[in-house]
Amino acid sequence: MFCLNEAVQCYGVEYITVFSHSHTLNLNKPQKSAVSMIEISAAQLNQRLDNFLFKQFGSVPRTRIYRIIRKGEVRVNKKRCKPDYKLQVGDQVRIPPLHIDSAKRDSLQPSKRLLAELSEAIIYENEHILILNKPAGLAVHSGSGIDYGVIDAMRLLRADEDIELVHRLDRDTSGCLLFARHRQSLLALQAMLQNRSLRKYYYAVVKGSWPRELTDIKHALQKTNLPNGERRMRVDSAGKPAHSRVELLQAGSRFSIIRVELISGRTHQIRVHCQAEGHEIAGDDKYGDADFNRTMRQRKIKRLMLHAASLELPQSDYTPLVVINAPLPAQFDSLMDGTGSNDS
Repeated sequence: MFCLNEAVQCYGVEYITVFSHSHTLNLNKPQKSAVSMIEISAAQLNQRLDNFLFKQFGSVPRTRIYRIIRKGEVRVNKKRCKPDYKLQVGDQVRIPPLHIDSAKRDSLQPSKRLLAELSEAIIYENEHILILNKPAGLAVHSGSGIDYGVIDAMRLLRADEDIELVHRLDRDTSGCLLFARHRQSLLALQAMLQNRSLRKYYYAVVKGSWPRELTDIKHALQKTNLPNGERRMRVDSAGKPAHSRVELLQAGSRFSIIRVELISGRTHQIRVHCQAEGHEIAGDDKYGDADFNRTMRQRKIKRLMLHAASLELPQSDYTPLVVINAPLPAQFDSLMDGTGSNDS
């Protein structure tokens, strides 16, 4: 896509005005200026500061981006800002030098094999959106100990597009992951999630016999940090409202298979709701039951048994009225077709 930019050197500071799509600085060689200034255009209106910087500096670890925001090295209109600040047209974003050598940058890139696999995993696209059948075990974002995520790979695959994530999936969850191919469709899809016209359904394998009458779970959820810094969610009446709608698909004494519609979209919502009801998801190493997980490993189940099975898209300027299904992984098929006893 065409992008008109201007760069002006003034007193050792490089001012970059972005008139169209976001401009990525060249990280292949050191920047000559001490700092860079980027002027925000209509294309970045209301984008979070952290997401803007992730897009600008895809080769820089997310932890480093958050660190320079926290330390005040990144400033908007000469003021400190939090990562969730919503950018406005005309904002001047000050960015310090972010040098990364080419060898290190290359080591942080997805392999050609992975890029090919993800390209094959695209299950739907039009000129506005793209839906990927995300593999289990692949993080959506880079982060602590994770060099790259799905979003980094998709931006390499579609380098001429303004690819953005519409929602997230846990690292160990597989299935439908929705991307916008430009800013306008991103805003429209986010609005669909807010008004619940875009619906998300998951399959989960859970411990024990799920009660058929248990169809709505509405435990409020609260974020908490463990002493080691790891983030967890817990049921807490003081937390944010969360609603999961459940349908029992297959009952058994050892495990059941359920279909869950996310009415709200809190972090780890399905996993914590199932735990709270005493029916933990198989393979869950955060909220699961260790004995149940060992039993399931004997059935060769070694992953989190949570799969984003389908997305229902409403009719809009960017989406057709359609249901997109992500094929069930083999581990789910092995349990759903009756392989092995579930009642003894």
